[in-house]
Amino acid sequence: MTDAAAWEALLLGFSPAFTSASLPVFQQLATAWVLCVGRRVVTRIYQVAEPMGHRAHDAYHRFLREGAWFTSELWKLLALKLVAAFYAHGTIPLDIDDTLFHKAGRKIRGAAWWRDAVRSSGQKVVHAFGLNLLVLTLRVEPPWGGEPIGLPINMRLHRKGGPGLLELTKELMREVAAWFPDRHFHLCGDGFFASLAGASLPRCHLTSRMRRDAALYRPAPKPRKRRRGRPRKKGARLPTPEGMAKSTKGWRLVDVQERGKTRPRLILSRIVLWYAVCGDQPILFVISRDPKGKEHDDFFFTTDLSLPPEDVISIYAGRWCIEDTFKNVKQLLGGEDPQTWRHKGPERAAALSFWLYSLVWYWYLTTQGARPSLPRLPWYTKKCTPSFADAMASLRRALWRQRIFAPSGNTAQPRSIVGALVELLAYAA
Repeated sequence: MTDAAAWEALLLGFSPAFTSASLPVFQQLATAWVLCVGRRVVTRIYQVAEPMGHRAHDAYHRFLREGAWFTSELWKLLALKLVAAFYAHGTIPLDIDDTLFHKAGRKIRGAAWWRDAVRSSGQKVVHAFGLNLLVLTLRVEPPWGGEPIGLPINMRLHRKGGPGLLELTKELMREVAAWFPDRHFHLCGDGFFASLAGASLPRCHLTSRMRRDAALYRPAPKPRKRRRGRPRKKGARLPTPEGMAKSTKGWRLVDVQERGKTRPRLILSRIVLWYAVCGDQPILFVISRDPKGKEHDDFFFTTDLSLPPEDVISIYAGRWCIEDTFKNVKQLLGGEDPQTWRHKGPERAAALSFWLYSLVWYWYLTTQGARPSLPRLPWYTKKCTPSFADAMASLRRALWRQRIFAPSGNTAQPRSIVGALVELLAYAA
């Protein structure tokens, strides 16, 4: 099977999510989205999908805004495929975060003014108009090593006046847990999601960052016999995380894996209660310190008490892969570009951009992962691991070759010219 045929077979595997009428539109849309040159507005995607104009352009607009298909079913089929390929056994590692898709226009369904985390700082808050999206990703270790890859497996649109991000996260985890009734999960999120440690997520442990002034306690002592009143739920008050960091005892020097690189770290850990968040459920608290003293101390925790403290730091450091996902979807897949504004169109277009990101990586890892192809360019002499741009280029190269050479039959082609054209189209943006 050729690489282009593998992509077509992959898309065909999602046919249960569509009707017989919407499936061909979906297949054409997904492939044209990858091949599209320039901004991924629907009309430009249409020009790639329908070069002969067999369907009207409004068929693609209708497919997004009110087509007979459900994103939840599409996410489920994708999650089942990804987990079967990369985590057939064991705990499933997940990351959670929200991002802002900038939009222009007053009547875009679901859009509102939100804090722009990219442009805001501690001294200045910047707001922008767009879609606030909560994305759940599967963390995958690539065969070539290095930084993990975050593959989206579910998404929610955060609306003004609707459920908050924490409630939407609980919905996402309950939905994913129903897809995998016999599996356990490990969720990682930044400090905003720390309060989920006390939310009793189904079969799920949480790793996150702890605030520097958190009120921590020792675990409750064993109850004494023949004593009136209920047993104590927490022990003596401990110093704040910042206060514990001033301790001169208990530090250990360890090697920590952070985004594919090994770094020395001084760590201090202990079992504590964060009663305001987790009640009487104990957590593992870890302080990470730069041995050279150039970086500020970091404070982490996990609800999985069996984890070695250095793994807690590694898990949180690997959370950065979801930030790479946001950047690649916006810059390389044009997730913010589709100009849909009615009904389900804006939410579906955003979901498809994240969905395509996972599918492109899945295609690349299953067809090229053991032999990743890298461009030989004079300014990338030391590059040894592929990026999402390389994965996209590899898929575009296969699809353009099929489109250019397949219809020609036995007719001789000027391959030197066409080959240069294919390479140019592969990296065109």
